[in-house]
Amino acid sequence: MKTTTQQTMTYRQAVREAMREALQKDERVFLMGEDVGRYGGCFNVSEGMLKEFGEDRIIDTPLSESGFTGCGIGAAVAGMRPIVEIMTINFSLLAADQIINTAAILQYMSGGQFNVPIVIRMATGGGKQLAAQHSRSMEGWYAHIPGLKILVPATIEDARGMLWPALEDPDPVLIFENSTLYNYEEAWSGNGSAVDIRSAKVRRQGRDVSILTYGIGLHKSLEAAEMLAEEGIEAEVVDLRVLRPLDDEMILSSVAKTNRVVIVDEGWKSGGISAELSARIMEHCFYDLDCPVERVCGEEVPAPYAKHLEQASLPQPQNIVDTVKKMGGLHG
Repeated sequence: MKTTTQQTMTYRQAVREAMREALQKDERVFLMGEDVGRYGGCFNVSEGMLKEFGEDRIIDTPLSESGFTGCGIGAAVAGMRPIVEIMTINFSLLAADQIINTAAILQYMSGGQFNVPIVIRMATGGGKQLAAQHSRSMEGWYAHIPGLKILVPATIEDARGMLWPALEDPDPVLIFENSTLYNYEEAWSGNGSAVDIRSAKVRRQGRDVSILTYGIGLHKSLEAAEMLAEEGIEAEVVDLRVLRPLDDEMILSSVAKTNRVVIVDEGWKSGGISAELSARIMEHCFYDLDCPVERVCGEEVPAPYAKHLEQASLPQPQNIVDTVKKMGGLHG
């Protein structure tokens, strides 16, 4: 039994410790990607791991996302448990053929003869002045693809606990880590328990409106909920955590409870995960709604470099508050 201790941990440390534990627990696990070894990772997530585990298990790759992602898929089919790190989500487009046309469908195209137990991690989101090519939130794109499981940890607990069950999954799992969260820290129990990677989680109970969100949107939504509470409006905040498969039961249960919904997504509205959520709510619990579903999403523009413009292009707590307050019949 693991000793439970209270400690403060950053999101970056949580991801690092999750990988260290997996490498210690299973000799089939290895990490590969650009600069994960000697440099310690683009976001310092794998710092010190090369010295601890050696070059056979912490592998610096060439700048070829398609190449090393393909190597990871091959290793997974051969019985290994690779963790492939792609620096940022935009670079994953260079490996999209491997992810979508190989990893996601090999089980189906082989008649169930081959599984691809690979975990692919990557940074996502804007807010760090990395300009248009490095500030996208495209996890909703991947959530469109059958054969993939899409995880978006927003808390220390999830960043720490989602990796091991992802590695145990026989099929491909993509984990999206919002880059603005790496320095985020909170108290953590220290028990290292695995996290359910199929379910959403209510992070704040409320009666007046359901705020559905994930990733960095969770923290902005919780801040908005505090602001709303000061005006007597109690928002329920649901952390989706898993974008494929979506936890319909949890989502629809919250909507039936509050009768109002705001979806917060840093990605774009057009064709995004917020549109899918809205459609499912309309299909399954239309008569529970007291007003239309509202969405607070990223502006339909390439991410600006200038800080004030970038912040204006992203959902902010005040945007969420303003959207909630325009709904009718609230208790506040």
